[in-house]
Amino acid sequence: MATLGGARPWYLEDQSIGGILIFTEDITQQKEAEREMRIAAKAFETRQAMIITDDAQRILRVNRAFCETTGYQPEEVIGRTPTLLKSGRHDADFYRALWQQLNQHGEWQGEIWNRRKNGQIYPGWLHISNVVDDQGRVSHYIGAFDDISEHKQAEAQIHSLSYFDVLTKLPNRRLFIDRLQQALLGSARSLQFGAVFFIDLDDFSALNDTQGHDVGDQVLIEVSRQLLAAVASDDTVARLGSDEFVVVIEHLGSRSDAALVEANRAGERLLAAIRQPIRLNGSDFVITGSMGISLFDGATDRVSDLLKRADAAMVQVKKIGRNCLHFFDQDMQLALEQRVELEALLRNAIPEQLRLHCQPQLDAEGQIVAAEVLVRWQDPHKGLISPAQFIPLAEASGLILPMGQWIVHTACEQLARWRQVPMLQRLSLSVNVSPKQFQQANFVQQVLEAISATGADPTRLKLEITESLLFDDLERVTETMAQLKSHGIRFSLDDFGTGFSSLSYLKQLPVDELKIDQSFVRSLETDDSDAAIVRTIITLGQSLGVEVIAEGVETEIARDLLIAQGCYRFQGFYFAKPMPLEELERWTNRRLRHVQPPARARSSLPFSSSG
Repeated sequence: MATLGGARPWYLEDQSIGGILIFTEDITQQKEAEREMRIAAKAFETRQAMIITDDAQRILRVNRAFCETTGYQPEEVIGRTPTLLKSGRHDADFYRALWQQLNQHGEWQGEIWNRRKNGQIYPGWLHISNVVDDQGRVSHYIGAFDDISEHKQAEAQIHSLSYFDVLTKLPNRRLFIDRLQQALLGSARSLQFGAVFFIDLDDFSALNDTQGHDVGDQVLIEVSRQLLAAVASDDTVARLGSDEFVVVIEHLGSRSDAALVEANRAGERLLAAIRQPIRLNGSDFVITGSMGISLFDGATDRVSDLLKRADAAMVQVKKIGRNCLHFFDQDMQLALEQRVELEALLRNAIPEQLRLHCQPQLDAEGQIVAAEVLVRWQDPHKGLISPAQFIPLAEASGLILPMGQWIVHTACEQLARWRQVPMLQRLSLSVNVSPKQFQQANFVQQVLEAISATGADPTRLKLEITESLLFDDLERVTETMAQLKSHGIRFSLDDFGTGFSSLSYLKQLPVDELKIDQSFVRSLETDDSDAAIVRTIITLGQSLGVEVIAEGVETEIARDLLIAQGCYRFQGFYFAKPMPLEELERWTNRRLRHVQPPARARSSLPFSSSG
């Protein structure tokens, strides 16, 4: 026990000393408080930054470590709140959760990003605790934090060494495997093909032996940069080791043939990037690569299998001469080679080897009122090539643009010739327009120039567009249609019912005709669901005041069912197959002279044979 005491004399009446008074005071608690204050003051001045605020979060005191960490002096922060340290990296939800934890449990700790006086943002580990008074109310807050920048840097370095190649900074095998696994999952969800490109640099060991490993390392770094520049930001380029690189490209399309073409183009682009001269120490180095490609769809493929297949295809390239690419699947490789050959032939075939065929469109009285233009390719060596082969190829390669322009111009020439023939001048021609063709900035000009140059009647030209066109820019599509409509050109919405099929866009589009897709018409007699869809489309067309035509009509029963539901325009093999223009003219002349209205038709039908 600690005491504080004193003594004084006790006097008698005669002023003589009668005794001595001794008094003492127990100051144990005071001494203990002083000791605690010295300890607290010593603890406050530790290497950990500390801050004390009142219950309103106004800063009362900071220690030396706080000043060293933040750059602020005590007089710059006392009286202010800790919000001056905010970095801006945390949202309101972060601080809301912090205060909820602090109020409920009396303390909070975690990682936080703060800002120094000079504006530098740094990571810290912060612990905040409440101080409560005798009544249990919060009187102060004490915060203690450490600058963990070095720790975060070390953590990032460890992560980099674990997942990235030290030399090129590209993902290493470990991270690549994870990225490829994610790509497979994404492919399965989106139903889109992707591809793995396995690349081995040709004769790289010879470069190392003759120029030294320093030059070899620089070449690897430059090749890495060139590969990254040749792909999109969300594609993956990785280095597996030595001179082996691997690339993963996603979203190559939902069809295998189209994905094959896109993968081939991407592979050629990557090889071209590798072949770019690399200038080092005043000398240019040109290096090439051998590439194996393996497509994936995410449904059945495994990471290990994909790598093995792409590697095997790359080895095959080494055997056949290097500096090129090869697909793992021999059928794919053969299909690619055939497609590349076909594209080269098609490029030279436009327009000399193209021919227009037409399929008649008839009304309920059996009279021809129009025809759909269909393009055919007559190769001098391969014979007649199916549109199913070359139209997707033309779309993918961009050749659909010159082809489409030629088709429109040739159709207008035909309309101009028919204009001089009384029996044919009332016929219309429907021309399919590719979305790529329609989206050209000068598409309106192209069509109007074709009409002007040929003298065709624009009211006899009908452009068929598909619903897929409407996904891109409905406002622009509507504007383009309106411009052409102002010149008398009409529009048909092809394959209706298979795509977007939204009433909201139908109200905006200036269409003249809805074309029921043949997939519904062909099963009209046997499938109640398809029959219901057909009835709905016919009713929709009637309510909107537009014509409805059914394609794919192959039987008399189907025609009669359509008439019963109110559809009076037809196209299909029941009436005629597609035929050359010259044959169509002869067929039309015979039809106009000899055809009689079917027994089920009525002269009072809404659409007459005048077209």
